[in-house]
Amino acid sequence: MDKIKYVTGDATDPVGDGKKLIIHVCNNVGAWGAGFVLALSRKWKQPEKAYRAMKKYILGEIDLVKVEEDIAVCNLIGQESTTGRDRTAVLPPVRYVAIEKALKTVAHDYALAKEANLDFSIHMPRIGSGLAGGNWKVIETIIEETLCKAGVSVTVYDLPK
Repeated sequence: MDKIKYVTGDATDPVGDGKKLIIHVCNNVGAWGAGFVLALSRKWKQPEKAYRAMKKYILGEIDLVKVEEDIAVCNLIGQESTTGRDRTAVLPPVRYVAIEKALKTVAHDYALAKEANLDFSIHMPRIGSGLAGGNWKVIETIIEETLCKAGVSVTVYDLPK
């Protein structure tokens, strides 16, 4: 089983050769404007445009958006909230089951792509553990059990301090 590779850098500028998929977590209420999405929107307009065009935001669903010849962004619906940033909620907005479901879909898609000789690598910030309020150790385990176990190369980015 592959291990997650941790690097210091910007997930919107993924390192390495070949096709890359940048995964990030979105909410299910259509709110886009805080956290990692700001960096995405500064670099590319397509992910926000695609997210806002979605008719429904269903937990566990993904939307893949091509942003460059060898780079796509995965809008992963893994955060539930009644408002964009509901600070009165008892539970944090992250939904681990939704993230796991979505990453299983990505792992399945990876297996199909690999069969077709179209490998890609996964790049992400520490999804679900920022504004979504999730525990990184839980999310890290989900990534290992879904993507890494499927043989997907995963790089997680931490911004320089």
